[in-house]
Amino acid sequence: MAMRLMFVGDSMTVGGAGEHTWRLRLWRHLARTHPAPVTVVGPRTALHDPATDTDTSEAYADPDFPRRHLAGWGEGWFHMAPLIGAAVREHRPDTLLVSLGLIDLGFYTNAPQTLENVHAFVAAARAANPGIRMAVMPVLRNIRAVERPEFGAECEHFNDLLAKALDGLSTEESPVLPAPRPEPWDLDHATHDGTHPSPAGEHLLAAAFADTLHRAWEIGGPYGPDTLA
Repeated sequence: MAMRLMFVGDSMTVGGAGEHTWRLRLWRHLARTHPAPVTVVGPRTALHDPATDTDTSEAYADPDFPRRHLAGWGEGWFHMAPLIGAAVREHRPDTLLVSLGLIDLGFYTNAPQTLENVHAFVAAARAANPGIRMAVMPVLRNIRAVERPEFGAECEHFNDLLAKALDGLSTEESPVLPAPRPEPWDLDHATHDGTHPSPAGEHLLAAAFADTLHRAWEIGGPYGPDTLA
């Protein structure tokens, strides 16, 4: 089955200059394991450039993969809910892989307010494509959640609300499924700065989404790491 895939996320998904990104890891996995065409779509291609603090770099560690996405440094459900409808209409994905929430809870909205933006996001995506399917990652633990227990508790509160909401939002025509939390998400191993994925973390994120695609929709196969460092 052919698929048109859009990555939607924050800094963990867009990545920084010089990185491979988990998007590449998943793409290589699907290229190996899914016989039908997988087209990656989206309005953006760039990475974050730390020198300018803008998402304007094309300096991928390996640029030889479809780099389109809808991800941004410092963006969350709050930012993506108003954008997703137009992005779906223009780029025509049938599958969204979504990893958002850390930015919302850190700077913009509490857990219930963030959940309202999840509902708005899903409604806008479905208005553009009533049959769209989505896999959604919970908010992952980061250094701020470790150092500030109240923030960590708010993240877990949101994850609880999200899990319950996804069950109610999912329909036969337009499934909305939880992607499993990558394990083990050890900050010293899975991240390079306490938040953003290291190469090992990229593989963990790719594997979590790959397993959801395979289990739910028979897309690809069991995840096997690529040969990149």
